[in-house]
Amino acid sequence: MSIVLVGGMDRLADKYQLEAKRCGMDLRIFSQAEQKMSASIRGADAVVIFTNKVSHHARNEAKAAAKKHGVPVFMHHACGVCTLRECLNCLHIMNNTGGN
Repeated sequence: MSIVLVGGMDRLADKYQLEAKRCGMDLRIFSQAEQKMSASIRGADAVVIFTNKVSHHARNEAKAAAKKHGVPVFMHHACGVCTLRECLNCLHIMNNTGGN
């Protein structure tokens, strides 16, 4: 499963990656808006946005790209590793149950 994370703390990037790997997921992190973000979202299974550590521009761009490509978006205010873990576990459960 491929997940795009928008926002978060740069100093936690390695821990975010480690948590995603532990859950068997591929994680692509964008701490700010970048040109290649839209292309990464197109191929993703889900987008997670940490709203307290991202610009409005990056958040809006990620949401627009996800909507355009039919990718589900999950927004969380907190940006810790535990928040990511909970979100990844939820995505794993949703994926295994067919989204029900």
